[in-house]
Amino acid sequence: MPSLAPILAIESSCDETAVAVLRSPGIILSSLIASQAEEHARFGGVVPEVASRNHLLAVDPLARRALEEAGVSPAELGAIVATSGPGLAPALLVGASYAKGFALGLGIPYLALNHLEGHLLSPFLGSEEIPDHLALLVSGGHTQLTRVRCAGDYTVLGRTLDDAAGEAFDKTAKLLGLPYPGGIVIDRLAEQGNPDRHEFPKALMEKGNLDFSFSGLKTSVRYFLEKNPSLAKEPGDLADLCASIRKAIVGVLLEKTVRAMELSELYEVAVSGGVAANSALRRGLQDLCTSKGWKLHLPAPELATDNAAMIAFAALHHLLAGEQSSLNVEISPQWQVGNR
Repeated sequence: MPSLAPILAIESSCDETAVAVLRSPGIILSSLIASQAEEHARFGGVVPEVASRNHLLAVDPLARRALEEAGVSPAELGAIVATSGPGLAPALLVGASYAKGFALGLGIPYLALNHLEGHLLSPFLGSEEIPDHLALLVSGGHTQLTRVRCAGDYTVLGRTLDDAAGEAFDKTAKLLGLPYPGGIVIDRLAEQGNPDRHEFPKALMEKGNLDFSFSGLKTSVRYFLEKNPSLAKEPGDLADLCASIRKAIVGVLLEKTVRAMELSELYEVAVSGGVAANSALRRGLQDLCTSKGWKLHLPAPELATDNAAMIAFAALHHLLAGEQSSLNVEISPQWQVGNR
């Protein structure tokens, strides 16, 4: 990969303000995140207006600190990149506007980047080659299977039709009275539980279907708790519930991954997004790849959740190809990557 001056990346698609400075071929000079998890925990979920207000407060000092930690002056930067979608419109607007102003002031290229592309390439950060593989992207807002032939060449094979896997974890956790973000708590409690005690539905499992649907699982858990409210109160019962919920969600992810791999005749699979840190999913994928003889690519734990280093790495491939965005380009809250 040819060399390029360091780039500054800003990620503000949801409730994390993240800034990173990266040098090709993927050397992270600094990567900082200002989390708003405690702020949104009071509401049991992300409030867009609260998120954007906190992004406004955090982005400039975080960018200055990232440059200082990287040992890079603004004059040494080669480009500025910002997530421009998909995500929460007010939150995206803060990061993109700041990045455009920074690029305009320095007279250097600006690039609008798709948040999902950052996740898709995150398991390969630092690699000079992106192999032809199947990518399972599982996060709070997105669940999809994508054929990645190389950087910039994507075909979506299946995606969620309603709730994403991470959203299903968080919503069922809320029904159980667990704190936000609930997916992490469910995963931790599930490690002590019996996953076979309760059976929850798995949707769209007919042969050949690669799409996902988790809203029915959430509804099933709600009805179950209305009939059995005491089971969410005792630690042992709660652990069994968490393990059973996790088994239903992870089971769908694993089975659809197998289908997509076999249909595509691929031998390498990568997983990304916040749910990539789920212990059952990681174990299941490792066991699956060992038995099938497939190669598994996992992102470093700090790159699984939203971060700016992955945005910078994905942007690097576009910048090296001579691409840049107009300063007039608008954010795109519903921006998808790939096609069907």
